[in-house]
Amino acid sequence: MQRPQDLAELIQKYQSGTASPEELSRLHEWYRSFDDSQAVVSFVEELDEQQLAERIKARLAATIGNDFLEPATAKRSRLKPLAIAAVVLLLLTSGLYLLLSSRGTNRDNPQPVAIEPVPTNDIDPGGNKAVLTLADGSVILLDSASNGLLSTQGNIKVEKLANGLLAYNVNGKILTENDDAFYNTITTPRGGQYQVTLSDGTKVWLNAASSIRFPVLFTGTERKVEITGEAYFEVARNERIPFKVKAASADVEVLGTHFNVNAYDDEAEIKTTLLEGKVKVALNSGMSQAGNYLLPGQQASITKSGAISIFNNADIEEVMAWKNGRFQFKSADLRSILRQIARWYDVEVMYKGNVDLHFTGQLTRNDKVSKVFEKLALTGEVQFRVEGRKIIVSR
Repeated sequence: MQRPQDLAELIQKYQSGTASPEELSRLHEWYRSFDDSQAVVSFVEELDEQQLAERIKARLAATIGNDFLEPATAKRSRLKPLAIAAVVLLLLTSGLYLLLSSRGTNRDNPQPVAIEPVPTNDIDPGGNKAVLTLADGSVILLDSASNGLLSTQGNIKVEKLANGLLAYNVNGKILTENDDAFYNTITTPRGGQYQVTLSDGTKVWLNAASSIRFPVLFTGTERKVEITGEAYFEVARNERIPFKVKAASADVEVLGTHFNVNAYDDEAEIKTTLLEGKVKVALNSGMSQAGNYLLPGQQASITKSGAISIFNNADIEEVMAWKNGRFQFKSADLRSILRQIARWYDVEVMYKGNVDLHFTGQLTRNDKVSKVFEKLALTGEVQFRVEGRKIIVSR
């Protein structure tokens, strides 16, 4: 087996065009020693030579015996030599993995992988950005607002903390059911995310292009909020006053628990995934009906037509990747992946030709947009071009 540092040197020469015919032959011989049934790009960190060699062999073995890989097409693709070369070079320097399952690559007649240079108009990742709309209609830009007191509404103080978190604190007398409720709305733009602690202690994380409407103080027999887009909740427990989330056609009722709701308009389903506790999921008009309870690890899906399905063993890491600073996907179609990326980078995606591809892997949400697409392009199955805030996708 070739030593990893020898391979790295060969790869660098290959990429710079200085490799001799003998060196090219050695590199291609190493490539042919594998018999992949899927295109795989894999990255690891800080391994010694033996560990690295074993990891490469495991990742690029003739048969990938890993439940994490699922058939996506009847005809498997083959990894191109330059893609494998890039794999090993990046194995020595990077810390994430990307796997592709698609169709149509000719291993015996390989072509170079097209990765365009970093554009001069590169796009930064999203960040903590949101707009707070107060009960009186006034608007506060939370990303530019200074830390400290932002507003006083009745007996409620709205504060922006040093870590950027927005918090509602009750000061003075407690409002009663007969008092007017003050409703606020927090909205994140494309390319934004935000976290808020509600007056009952419930913590809410908003993903890009999302919103939450809530009373500044919960009164009466329930705590009810409305969301669009995607939000993760850690609900303060109160068995006497259940917490309810309205998301498009779905209602979620809890006492105290951790769960995620994905209710983007451009997605085919509303998905509620439970991490801790217990929730009840139903259509807006059917909250009183029995059933549709979730246990930890389960996910409820509501289609546009109103059909509800319950799935066991939800992929919690994939669901929560956005909150943890990653894109993560398992046998996901390229268009659904790019919808996530488009929201986070506030870009428009345009397609040329057939891009019916499926990926499995993870990417960081902290890279510039060109770097994200460069890593996707390592598979050699798809190309990306950045034009302003448009991403052109082609085979």
